[in-house]
Amino acid sequence: MTRRIVHCMKITVVGATGLIGTKVVEHLKADGNDVVAASRSSGVDVLTGEGLADALAGADALVDVTNSPSFEAGPVMGFFTTSATNLVDAAGRAGVAHYVALSIVGVDGLPDSAYFRAKVAQEKIIAESGIPYSIVRATQFAEFTDEIVESMTVANEVRVPDALIQPIPADQVASAVGRAAVAKPLNGSVNIGGPYQITFEQMARDALGRNGDTTRTIVVDPGARYFGAAVATRSLVTPD
Repeated sequence: MTRRIVHCMKITVVGATGLIGTKVVEHLKADGNDVVAASRSSGVDVLTGEGLADALAGADALVDVTNSPSFEAGPVMGFFTTSATNLVDAAGRAGVAHYVALSIVGVDGLPDSAYFRAKVAQEKIIAESGIPYSIVRATQFAEFTDEIVESMTVANEVRVPDALIQPIPADQVASAVGRAAVAKPLNGSVNIGGPYQITFEQMARDALGRNGDTTRTIVVDPGARYFGAAVATRSLVTPD
């Protein structure tokens, strides 16, 4: 009879109370890992560095699923550059052997968006830190499609770009991040996406139908933007 050998790791998850962080903690604990769930509520502040040394002590890997509370250009850039700098410094001092971060598919091809520019800056700090790393780039979370539709609504019209989107359930994102944390560092990035690539028009139609909304009209507008970014057909989906 073959025995399955499970190697328990100590993994610190920063941003552990968010949508993805909560699920990452669940996945890692279910697999028998020793998980430190770090967040502001547990006394860990990535902007000041408070609590990071204790949270990372003895950790084999760090999972960074933090997110900025603001999408405005100055604050979002400040958040991701400051948090990444503090995290790589603390991880380096603690001897952490693997830094795993969650990012976005196509992030480096959409410079119009302040949020995307900030995520690119975050990735750069991690990649240049000298710590072995893996960046998991995910397509948009399925749970946020209603919010996307709201962001594109003007009066009674939902103005969507002529492009594709590939919603992925948050649980699948968390599972992929958890697998990355216990695997060898990529020293690069991997793309993950939902099972279907659909048009923004279809996404909006599904969202309105799901919510019983018959008051809004969907308009495909080549000039419509995605959180400030002009998008091409395949800007937000995984490569073929």
